[in-house]
Amino acid sequence: MKKKTLVPLIIFLLGICLVSLIVYKTDAHEKEQRHITAQLNVATYGERIKNEITNGIEITDTLKQILISEDGEIHQFETIAGNLMSDSIESVQLAPNGVVTDIYPANEKEAGKIDLIHDKDRGKISCYARDNHTIITQGPFKLKQGGYGIAVRNPVYLKDKNGHEYFWGFTIVILRVPDIFSDSISALSSFGYEYKISKTDAPWSDTYKVVYQSDGQINHPVSYTFTIGDENWKFEVTPKSGWRNATLLIIIIGIFLTISLLLSVLTRVWLVAKEHKKKFQILARTDSLTNIYNRYGFDEFAEKMIQKNPKAHFVAALLDIDDFKFINDIYGHNYGDRALKNLADSMKTFFPSDALLGRNGGDEFCILLPNCTFAEADIQLQKFTKLPKSFSYHGKEHAFYISLGYAEYPTFASNRSQLMRCADAALYEIKLHGKNGCMVYREGLRSGARKQLGFAFKDIAEHLPGAFIIYRADKEDDELFFANDEFLHMSGYKDIDELFRLTKKSFRNLIREDEQQQIESSIWEQIDSGNENDYIHFHLRKADGTYFSVLDHGRIVENPQYGKVFYVLFIPLKFFVYGNPMYYWMNFSSCRTMGIIEHLPFYFIGCISLLIVGGLIMIRKEIK
Repeated sequence: MKKKTLVPLIIFLLGICLVSLIVYKTDAHEKEQRHITAQLNVATYGERIKNEITNGIEITDTLKQILISEDGEIHQFETIAGNLMSDSIESVQLAPNGVVTDIYPANEKEAGKIDLIHDKDRGKISCYARDNHTIITQGPFKLKQGGYGIAVRNPVYLKDKNGHEYFWGFTIVILRVPDIFSDSISALSSFGYEYKISKTDAPWSDTYKVVYQSDGQINHPVSYTFTIGDENWKFEVTPKSGWRNATLLIIIIGIFLTISLLLSVLTRVWLVAKEHKKKFQILARTDSLTNIYNRYGFDEFAEKMIQKNPKAHFVAALLDIDDFKFINDIYGHNYGDRALKNLADSMKTFFPSDALLGRNGGDEFCILLPNCTFAEADIQLQKFTKLPKSFSYHGKEHAFYISLGYAEYPTFASNRSQLMRCADAALYEIKLHGKNGCMVYREGLRSGARKQLGFAFKDIAEHLPGAFIIYRADKEDDELFFANDEFLHMSGYKDIDELFRLTKKSFRNLIREDEQQQIESSIWEQIDSGNENDYIHFHLRKADGTYFSVLDHGRIVENPQYGKVFYVLFIPLKFFVYGNPMYYWMNFSSCRTMGIIEHLPFYFIGCISLLIVGGLIMIRKEIK
């Protein structure tokens, strides 16, 4: 009898423990998934809201360009403003010298003509826009016709006859709230989210003011921030039903407390897994670093696009970062990743929304432009190639460059694979012609056969038989970039970090203190005289603070990223002894740079020795 009671009790208690564990795990998982989904939605619709506001602001840019082109005059203002109006625009205004004089529509005129610079409510922020050459937004404020509005003021600057810039005034647009971003918030509401849009009171303020929000409660929201002009905006969302799925928890408890509902629980788990599988399929097509398609996703969608419109024209482009291996070796992979992400962000910003963007892997990216010929794409791709690109390293911006090759379907290719091979051939052709450029595929380029473009920087640095360093050639602020293992071993530094730390990344600190001024003067005298390839003799600092005599062979080159750069090879003078002809040659080279006349006899001895050795070699060849 006890067994019949105890066993069911134990099973029941174990069942309660199992239910508790399952409930806990399910709750944590659902919260995580809701946060992930909410984060994706807030980022997607936050960016849409930013674009919708920016589209409204572009009206002021249009008026500004007209004013600049017409030297401060704008004719037929009402006609132009009428063409720029939309349902989300309350009015368009001009304010020469900060005083509103022209307003469209006309029924707003009397109420809106104010001196923005001296107005107590608008003066401070208007002066900020004028003095800082930046667009400002102010609001929200009540509109007479009902609802709320945000004023956008865009300062306009012209040049007088002497070429001096002066403040003309403002181009202004009043945006209706929430009409300007109604599509985005309507979509979010239908997806079951509460939302709030807020902005800073002023560019100099950290206090946020609500622009528009839904009626429900905002609890523990996820947010997305963006900047318009010098002002920060924040978009926050939270699920209407909260972060916890209480209904699911009740169902699971009921199912696992009764044996009869166990199959229903397993079925629900299978359905949830199937739903998650779709999400993971999306993630499988996306590059995690750049948030654009990976190679698998790009190839799949490119194939579908071309098959769907086989008679349409497409332009495919392949591009990569020039000397990306150098960026990774010098700055590290984290900063290489920054360069990749910045390049992807510039692609997303520059190319239209219907363009297909992908990352093939490494530093290679791909683009597919639909309904486009190579003649139409040429200006666009040339412009993107020349667009400045950079990444931040220790507070400084470092530029990098790209090479791009492109081809057209169906002019040069009958399918996607062949199209990409043609673009690949054009890319590597531009690589062979000096990089940092853009080239269209043409007949005669070999597709699918990549040529050897060079060795990896690391391979050269490790295997070059000599000690060398690379540093920026700057009289006031030189900077060490690199030293190979041979140099570190020769000078006793355990690694490049110790070299940078002890020298403060300065070549000057490798020279013995009493020689620094003389050596630097000699180096720059050579350069200023047009000699960019010569020898210098000095005493080099070792890691332990001692010095030894070296001869350096320096060459200065113009680098597109860093300006003038020194490549320096070091030779310890202990390797050259009396009796070796090279010793006398090196001493003569030292004489040229140090001005030591007493080395001249060594030069003549060295020359005679070289002639004798050369003669013996010739005689030996003749005898053979």
